[in-house]
Amino acid sequence: MNFTDQEINEIKDHGLTPKQVESQIDLFVNGVPNVKLVAPATTSDGIFKLTEADELKFLDFYEDKKSELDLLKFTPASGAASRMFKKIYQFLEDYDVSKETIAEYLERTGDKHMKVFFTDYEKFPFYNHIIDGFDEETKADENAKKYAFIKTMMSEDGESYGNLPKGLIPFHYYGSYMVTAFEEHLHEAAAYAAKSDKANLHFTVSPEHKEAFAKEFKKIHASVSNTTGVNFDVDYSFQKPETDTVAVTMDNKLYRKGDGSLLFRPGGHGALIENLNDVDADVVFIKNIDNVLVQDQIQNLARSKRILAGLLLEKQAQVFKYAELLEKDTISEGELEELLTFLEEDFSTRIDSGYVDFSVEEKKSYFAELLNRPIRVCGMVKNEGEPGGGPFWVEDESGKVALQIIESAQVNTKDTKQGEIFKNSTHFNPVDIVAGVRNYKGEKYNLLDYVNPDLAFIAYKTDGGNEIKALELPGLWNGAMARWNTLFVEVPLETFNPVKTVNDLLKPSHQAKA
Repeated sequence: MNFTDQEINEIKDHGLTPKQVESQIDLFVNGVPNVKLVAPATTSDGIFKLTEADELKFLDFYEDKKSELDLLKFTPASGAASRMFKKIYQFLEDYDVSKETIAEYLERTGDKHMKVFFTDYEKFPFYNHIIDGFDEETKADENAKKYAFIKTMMSEDGESYGNLPKGLIPFHYYGSYMVTAFEEHLHEAAAYAAKSDKANLHFTVSPEHKEAFAKEFKKIHASVSNTTGVNFDVDYSFQKPETDTVAVTMDNKLYRKGDGSLLFRPGGHGALIENLNDVDADVVFIKNIDNVLVQDQIQNLARSKRILAGLLLEKQAQVFKYAELLEKDTISEGELEELLTFLEEDFSTRIDSGYVDFSVEEKKSYFAELLNRPIRVCGMVKNEGEPGGGPFWVEDESGKVALQIIESAQVNTKDTKQGEIFKNSTHFNPVDIVAGVRNYKGEKYNLLDYVNPDLAFIAYKTDGGNEIKALELPGLWNGAMARWNTLFVEVPLETFNPVKTVNDLLKPSHQAKA
């Protein structure tokens, strides 16, 4: 493809190369291949359901090893809260305070979301904080109070919650004070990712929000440390501009903004594999910013996390033993057969059908390639109808079948068989990952070597009223980790407590005991 000099300069100024942009355009032109689902992963095929004895064993293993390890809690927190308040914005656009009451609006529109919002709005963690600023006349008029509440919540001269990052929205109220999702992650880290009274946390944030996170941390650090007995080392990173992708028109031509310049868009959470690649620890706990529990429930979550970490460490120790034997070429034929059983039974690995005909040297080479990868243990919850991805057996372009986390956008659901497999998924991906990113020598893997670039997404967006196509990089826990060794484990549903819309804060699981 021939770019103009101006285009080449814009591409390079953004940290990209013309070749990278050309490959992005190729994906728009040729389409992103759908994944080929083989079957849903289930507790009888691909998802481990641990016994109580297993859980106690892995808990003990983690506690025994923890003092020797570098631990890190990694939290994607870049997202703005605008989507969380999408229905609220719609209400403010549709409601005319001069012509109808809120009750009349709800009757006219049948808006179920806003009916729930106004029925229980006194349960929001920020309710008292907002109404404390109202005069007595507003407080006495229920319609005026509700409208003032929502205006204060959203307006730029009020709380402006829709413009904040999700991590800085108050999620819980403890009788006299509000706690943000960010603060709850500190309490979590103290409960399962601390060592020697110290916990390390890394948040990926938007550049414009870093100062606000740092300010919030300064405000709460002493209090949370006093409560938990843990000191916190918190750092931040930004999604890299060079992971952005170009936007194109509906006929796959480079899209230009009103000023004539190219439009570059963030590459989605898959871009964060770069950020994850820049941190280093023996055990990395990965969890989304909006998935937090109230503090009297954190110990249940912490137990589950420690179990997953112990499982990772135990399996990793066995992987390291075999990897060292293979590298030093001291592995016996008997140990090769042990390794085959270990991979099949402990990692649900589908062994190459031609393995029986491999020579001993071919077996060693084959196993060395299989073992020399980062490891992730992924908690999975029973599917309760939440939107999002799940665990599946997937066949790749070379015919190899492996466990993957797949989103609906990656599946051709118009294909009856593929649609049926996706619909029959028994479990949901809550993004509850414990990762091992070092090899047996303690060397950090280059995580970019284990990305499947074909597992990108094409999204349809608008810019200034114009329809455009945008490219999202392979998702962080989808294509960006496609070539990791993967273990799926069922975890308790109560450890999954996300906030996708503001009304989720009204659920009993987000109502803290005063």
